[in-house]
Amino acid sequence: MNTSRSRERTWRSAALAVLLTAGALTGAAPHAQAQGARTETPVPSTAPADGVSESVVRVKVPLPASFGARPAACDWLSYLRYRASDGPVASADADRILVAQPGILEGAGAFDSVARNTVARAAEQGSHIEFWALDRRSNCLEDRTGIASGDQHTAVDYYYRGKRVDGRTFDGYVGNERLGWMAKLGIEQTVRDQYDLLAAELPDQGLRERKVLCGGHSLGGVVTGYFATADFDGNPATTADAGHNQCAGYFALDTTVSTSLADLSGSIPDDTNLPDIGLGHGVVQAGLDSGLLPRSLSAPVLLNPETMTLLAIAGLGAARDPGGEADLPSYLPANVNIDATNRFLFSEDTATFLTGKPAVKDFRLTNAAVLGALMDDNSVPLAFLQSSVGFFDGGPVVDKGFPVANGGDQQPGLFGTAYKAIPDRPHGPLYTWRDYDRVGDPDDPGYRSADGTPFTSAGKEVTGLQELARSLAEQPLDFTEQYFPTKLVTDIQLATSPQVKRLVVHPQGLTANPTLTVLAGDGLLAGRIPSDLHPVVADGYQHLDVLTAAPVQNNGLPEPVSTNLARFARTPE
Repeated sequence: MNTSRSRERTWRSAALAVLLTAGALTGAAPHAQAQGARTETPVPSTAPADGVSESVVRVKVPLPASFGARPAACDWLSYLRYRASDGPVASADADRILVAQPGILEGAGAFDSVARNTVARAAEQGSHIEFWALDRRSNCLEDRTGIASGDQHTAVDYYYRGKRVDGRTFDGYVGNERLGWMAKLGIEQTVRDQYDLLAAELPDQGLRERKVLCGGHSLGGVVTGYFATADFDGNPATTADAGHNQCAGYFALDTTVSTSLADLSGSIPDDTNLPDIGLGHGVVQAGLDSGLLPRSLSAPVLLNPETMTLLAIAGLGAARDPGGEADLPSYLPANVNIDATNRFLFSEDTATFLTGKPAVKDFRLTNAAVLGALMDDNSVPLAFLQSSVGFFDGGPVVDKGFPVANGGDQQPGLFGTAYKAIPDRPHGPLYTWRDYDRVGDPDDPGYRSADGTPFTSAGKEVTGLQELARSLAEQPLDFTEQYFPTKLVTDIQLATSPQVKRLVVHPQGLTANPTLTVLAGDGLLAGRIPSDLHPVVADGYQHLDVLTAAPVQNNGLPEPVSTNLARFARTPE
C-alpha cells in the first residue's frame, strides 16, 4: 500500500543522553531443534467470548557463547499465539500469520486486544488467521509471580515485603552489573531472533514468504525495517534467507516500516539542555561492555522496572474490583521512586509537585480511576503511555497544569495534545471512572477546561478500561517492558555508523512487499501524517490505542485497526 521513503531528520543526541543516563502445533520442527525445546501453554482469559484461543509459546534458541553468562531462561524466545478457536491447530495451515514486534518499553501483552480483534474480525470474513505477539529476549528477566497471584495486596507484599508466593520470594530488580550479556543485544540480534523463531516454527521458507505478514508497533516498525533489509546466511547472493523473503507483506501500527527513528522523534524529550554527547558506535559499545553506560534503559524515577511493575499492579485492582475504593497509594511503601513518580503523574501544578501536597493518597479514587489516572490521555503526561479509556467521574476536576499547561505547544510529541484534568477535592467524594463508551451519555457532566474547551468527547475515547486492565494484569508476558536493551536504540540512533550500515544488506527489501500503515489520529505522527504512505488514520486514537481499542467504537462501527489488518491479511496489496 505504500512506497518507501527516507526521512533523515535527526533524533537529537540529547534524547539519547537522557536515556543513557537514566514443532507440535506449528508443523514439523527443524532438525536442529532438540526434543523438549518448545513448549506451548494455553492462556485462560476473562476476555469476552470472541472465538479466539490464546497460548504462550516458548522456543529454545540459545544466544551465541560470545554473549557471556546469562540466566538459562534467556536462551528461550517467547511469543503469544492467537488463533481462531475453530480454525486449524497447526500454524502452517492458517490462511495468514501476522508477526508483531513490540515498541519501546513494551511487551507482548500489549498486543492482546488488537490480536484478538484482528483474529475475530478475520473469522467473520471467512479467514482463519493467527497473530503472534513477540516478546523481546530480555523480558526473560521479568518476575511476574506477584502479578500472577491475582491479588493486589499479595503482589505488593511479594515485591516489597518479602512475602513468599508459590514457593518463591522476589530476588529484586536486576541491576546493571548483572546485565553484561545485554551489552550486545542490539538490532542485529533482535532481527536474528525473529528469523530464528520463524524458521523454527515455520520451517518451510516458501510458506513463510506466502503466509507471514511482518510488522510492529512504534519502534517495532523500525525493527521490521531492519528485518526486511537483513541477510541471514552471510551471502547476499542467496536471497531465500533475506528478511523480505520471509514475509508476504508488512504492517506498521502508529509507526512506519523504515530504518530510521525519524518518525518516532518527539516521543522522548529533545530539549533537555544536555550537551550533545557526540559518541560514535565504538565508544558507545565500549561503554555498554564496561557497564559505564546502562545496558537497559532506566531512570532513577518514573521509567524503570519498578514503575513498570506498578502499572501491572494497578491493573490488577482495576481488573478485579474496578468500582472498589482503592487503597494502593497508601498500601505501597514509601520510597523515592514511588513518591517522585506519583508527584510527576498526579500533580495539579508545580507547587504541588514540589511540596507533594496534596498527594495522590489524599484523594478517594476507585481502582478504575487509579488506572485511568495512570494511563488515560486526559491525565498521564507521557504520550507513549497514553490511551483513550474515558474520564474521571464522581466529583469536580480542574486543569492539570504540570508539567505543561493545557493548550500550549510545548513538546506535544512527548506530553500529547489532549487537555489534562485532575480531581479537585482531596479527602472529598469518591472519584469513579466513566468508561470510553459512557462519555457523552445523557448523565455525563461534560467537564470543561478553564478556557471552556471540553476535556474530551465520545469521538476521542476508544479503549475499554476493563480490557486494558486485563491486558496489564492477566497476560503471562508483560504489557510493559522492564529491561529494554539500550543497545537496540543506540544502534538505530547510530544508523550511519559502519557497524550498523552493514546490516542493511538488501535495502530494496523495504519496498519488496506491500505495506499497510495504520496511524493514530492523535498519536506520534499527529499533524505530520505522511500522505505518500496512503495510511489508514484511526481518528481520535492515541499511540497505545492502536493496540488496545475496543472492538466496537462509539460511532457503532467496528474498530478500524483490526478491521484493516484483517482485510490486509486476506489480500495484501
